[in-house]
Amino acid sequence: MKLRWSVAPMIVAAVALAGCDKAGSDNSAKPSAPVAAVAPPAGQQWTDIVAKTPQGGFIMGNPEAPVKLVEYASLTCPHCRDFTAAAAEPLRENYIKSGKVSWEFRPYVLNSLDVAATLLTRCQGPAPYFKLAEQVYADQGAWIGRFQALPEAEAQRIQALPPEQQFRALAGAAGLDGFFRARGLPQAKIDACLSDKAALDEIVKIRDLGTNQDKITGTPSFLINGELQESVYDWTLLEAKLREAVG
Repeated sequence: MKLRWSVAPMIVAAVALAGCDKAGSDNSAKPSAPVAAVAPPAGQQWTDIVAKTPQGGFIMGNPEAPVKLVEYASLTCPHCRDFTAAAAEPLRENYIKSGKVSWEFRPYVLNSLDVAATLLTRCQGPAPYFKLAEQVYADQGAWIGRFQALPEAEAQRIQALPPEQQFRALAGAAGLDGFFRARGLPQAKIDACLSDKAALDEIVKIRDLGTNQDKITGTPSFLINGELQESVYDWTLLEAKLREAVG
């Protein structure tokens, strides 16, 4: 079963979970002198510090880190899920905590269900964002499975709804509303976030930025200090680039 969606500016995509692959030639971050560790503010760890960026993503760590990692990813992408499972802990412990590297997550939505999940994950702002994203990825098989099991007639009914109603219906069908209620998000806030036109516009803007400026063609994709890392799609490959960047 497939579901499509469109807004202005238009994004139209089916839920095709294999569609997050990417390929290209090798491209490396260019090291200079070794990067020194930077002490966090008193009483905090750099991993405790999360803020929203002007581009609309969320950044963890030292905002002035010499090495700036940007990840474009989709919450419905299985490769992104696998990257997060492998990378989140060592990235925090070995790179973010030192103050040498910051990590910005920018959602690159692929389909309507992705939009619903993204709106809810961003709903409570910066502080819980990375933790919630990890939990959404960990449960990805369950909520996508519920969506894929929808009868065709129900899928067609949801598809015919206006966007703000469609996202609420999708969240309910996939069980995402219950997932976020269990994590302290009231139903009224869930409904408000799923119908938030400004938040939707921001998500579309981030995708346009990725496509038009950063030349993103699939997920996950990574930039190090503004340079797209071609053919880097998992933690083993990305960590080699980060080690080279920090020196």
